[in-house]
Amino acid sequence: MAKTHFTVTVPSIPGHVGGSITCTEPAPQVYLLTLNSPPDNRLTPPMCAALLEALDRVEFGGLLPGGTPEGVLVTTSAIPKFYSNGLDLQLAMSTPGFTENSLYPLFRRFLTFPMPTIALINGHCFAGGLMLAMHHDYRVFSGGDRGYMAVNELEFGAPLLPPMAGIFREKLRPDVYRELALEARRFGGKEALAAGIVDALGGLGAGDDGEGVLKLVREKGLVAKGKMGVYGMLKQEMYRGQVALLDARGQDVVKAPALMEAEKKRKHEGALKVKAKL
Repeated sequence: MAKTHFTVTVPSIPGHVGGSITCTEPAPQVYLLTLNSPPDNRLTPPMCAALLEALDRVEFGGLLPGGTPEGVLVTTSAIPKFYSNGLDLQLAMSTPGFTENSLYPLFRRFLTFPMPTIALINGHCFAGGLMLAMHHDYRVFSGGDRGYMAVNELEFGAPLLPPMAGIFREKLRPDVYRELALEARRFGGKEALAAGIVDALGGLGAGDDGEGVLKLVREKGLVAKGKMGVYGMLKQEMYRGQVALLDARGQDVVKAPALMEAEKKRKHEGALKVKAKL
C-alpha cells in the first residue's frame, strides 16, 4: 500500500470548487502528486500555488533521503476523465499578472526540478494542461482508448504566447507542433506515442504487468539521476531558451490582448492600403 506523505489544499474561488493535491509514495523514492480539483483540474491561481507548494514540500520537506534530490516525481489526476483541461481563459485574462506570477513560475519549476519528473496522463490533457505535462521530463499515457491530448487554442480563438509555445518547439518535431498548433489535432495515446508527445503507454505499473511509469523508472534508472545534485542545473542549461521566456518580466512579457490588438491594427492597415489602390 502506498505511503501517504502530505496533502495540500487547493482553496476554492468563485467558479471553482478547489480541491487537493496528495503526495504518496507508491514505490520507494517515487513521489506521486495526485491532483483532485473537480471537474477538470483547471490551472487556476490557487491550483498553481498549491502545486508549487507541493513541489517545495517534496524537495525541502524532509522526504528525500539525506536531503539529496534522489527520487522521481510523478503527477497524475484523481479525476478519471481529465489530467487537466488547462486554463480558465476568462479567469486567466481577468487576473492581473496571472501568467508571470502563477503559471510561468509553475512551468519553470517543473522544467528545472532537480529530479526526474513524469506526467502520468490518465485522461484528456488540453491546452495549458498539455503545456504542464510537456514541462515534465517524461510523459506516460494511461487513458487507454479514452482521452486526448491537444492544443486547441485555434478552436477558441486564443494566440499561443511565447512561453506557452516554446516548450513544444523545444521538445517536439516541427510536423507534430504544426499538427498541434495549426490543425488543433487531438492525439490519442497510440498516436501521441508515435509522435513523441508521450514516452510510454500504461498506468503506474504497480500491478503484475509492470507496464507504465514504474517500468520507465526502472529501465532508465531514474531514481538515482538526481543524486549528484546537478540534474536540475543540466535541465536549466538544456532548456535555457524556454527558461528565459518563462523568466520574462515587465515590458518583456508578451500578453494576449497586445497580440490581438497588433493583429487588429495589421488588418486595419492592410484594408486601408488595398482601398487606397482601388
